[in-house]
Amino acid sequence: MEKKSIKADKLIHSALPILFLLGMIVYGLVLRPYFFNQSVIPLEIIFLSSSFFAVTHLIYLGFSWDTILANAVKKLTKGLPTILILFAIGIVIGSWIVSGTIPMFVYYGIQLVNPDYIYVLAFIIPIFFSMFTGTSYGSVGTIGVVILGVATIINANLAIVAGAVIGGAFFGDKMSPLSDTTNIAALATGVDLYDHINSMLYTTLPSAIIAAVIYTILGFVYPAESVVGDFAELETTLTAVTSIFNFNILLLLPVLIVLIGSFKKLPTIPVLLTSSLVACVFALLFQGYGFEDVIQSVYKGFHTNMAVWQETVPENISVLFNRGGLYALNDAIIIALFVFLFIGILDTNNAIPKIVEKVFSYAKTKSSVILSSLAAAGITNGMTGNQYATSFIVGEAFKTKYDVLGINRKVLSRSLEDYGTMIESLVPWHPTALFMVSVMGVAVGDYWYFQLLSLINLIIAPLIAILGIGCFYKKGNSVNEEKK
Repeated sequence: MEKKSIKADKLIHSALPILFLLGMIVYGLVLRPYFFNQSVIPLEIIFLSSSFFAVTHLIYLGFSWDTILANAVKKLTKGLPTILILFAIGIVIGSWIVSGTIPMFVYYGIQLVNPDYIYVLAFIIPIFFSMFTGTSYGSVGTIGVVILGVATIINANLAIVAGAVIGGAFFGDKMSPLSDTTNIAALATGVDLYDHINSMLYTTLPSAIIAAVIYTILGFVYPAESVVGDFAELETTLTAVTSIFNFNILLLLPVLIVLIGSFKKLPTIPVLLTSSLVACVFALLFQGYGFEDVIQSVYKGFHTNMAVWQETVPENISVLFNRGGLYALNDAIIIALFVFLFIGILDTNNAIPKIVEKVFSYAKTKSSVILSSLAAAGITNGMTGNQYATSFIVGEAFKTKYDVLGINRKVLSRSLEDYGTMIESLVPWHPTALFMVSVMGVAVGDYWYFQLLSLINLIIAPLIAILGIGCFYKKGNSVNEEKK
């Protein structure tokens, strides 16, 4: 039995923990690095501190510790299935690498770089790299660097190439069931992973098609000057890949298992683990790695030093292949746990629904709620520099609003990425943009004009919300009821 307190009914008491969190985010992630030249405060510490503040405040209001703890545990329990998926994804990545599946895509993808169609290929090739590896960073840091190197040799426009590579990497990342941000967006909104990916097709696929057409046209407007150059680095990369992996058509099977599972909407975790098991068997059958190497790849990730017969491995190959394993997504998992803890604590007095109802009281129609969630995702990611936090904060804030209006939550999960993830490379101070600049060597101010995928997506996402296209209104209620 709770001790009643009139203070618990006041809006300010619901807002205080959230204001504390926002204050911590602004100080720890914005002011310290960009104004005080100090290190950032880890997001885990920010949410842990905010959770402590929220618990203290709720106890002051009269709620018991047992009640607060029960709400936190309830929220953590709901998120456990997708947290298990994040563990499974790490296993998949490690097994796909040691089996040679991911390296095979890298090898043949590199050879598709054709100087005559450099811009559109710079966009398309990273799509497949990101889709089958689940990382836009890895895609840009490997095949992106190779493409930029070829572009430099043939005197192509490097700003266009950089924008195309980044856009392609982002599109593939969003369509990949191996992507951490894609899984987090689904997790934060209580949406099936494959439903989330399907929903994103309504905005990102048209954006990608339009971008590809424009990149093709730009190839005629800014033609590359094909000259005889030194492709030694490219050849070295290809030779290094074939020296540590053997390829054959059977290595496509682990990927086909995931694709078939996605198409038939089979349970995610069994599908991913089945794919991993097949990949591990293939690693033993076709690659030069032993049982211990395979176990290590599944446990803590693959490392190129397992190829003991190879004296040296190019750094760009190590960047892509040295990863995966059960602990690969530790950061995402730990952040998810602390965010769930904070949100579960706030559930004690229904703080977030009260705040959303007040702040977005103007949003009465379905389209205005979707537009509001798009804006909230963009602002939150731009401010925090972290899509994990954005997905949980905005997702939790808008879930009830979507449910009440009968909008399917997969529209919300899509919106989190349309204006959250997609803006990251366009915001100069964002960690993603800083990474892209450091790897590609092209300034944000130069490439953002040509990062067409995100720019076009920023137009299409609100447009289809206003028109009601792909918003799944008729099926919203039944689906959302299942997610509660």
